[in-house]
Amino acid sequence: MAKFLVLYRAPMSAREQMASATPEQAKAGMDAWMAWAGKAGGAIVDLGAPLGDGKAVGAGKTDNEIAGFSILESGSEADVVKLLEDHPHFQTPGGSIEVHEFLSMPGM
Repeated sequence: MAKFLVLYRAPMSAREQMASATPEQAKAGMDAWMAWAGKAGGAIVDLGAPLGDGKAVGAGKTDNEIAGFSILESGSEADVVKLLEDHPHFQTPGGSIEVHEFLSMPGM
């Protein structure tokens, strides 16, 4: 089984999204995430969390459109993509999802 980093992108930061949501909207959002997590089941290694704005270390640039992450495990990238097809993050205006496979460290 391979592991995959799932990045949730959105033009509005997770902090802004949470601050502007009513309690009812926040509950509905969490209910949708928990329903998806129930469907994903054992593929979830780490459900993840929303992320605050990043800080570049060194000469790099920060990409503050990364709103959160999850770590999933599956037999293939195609299986992960299929699992994410109806993910609740797609209800976020401008929301998109990236999938990155964890590669083995050379010599390890």
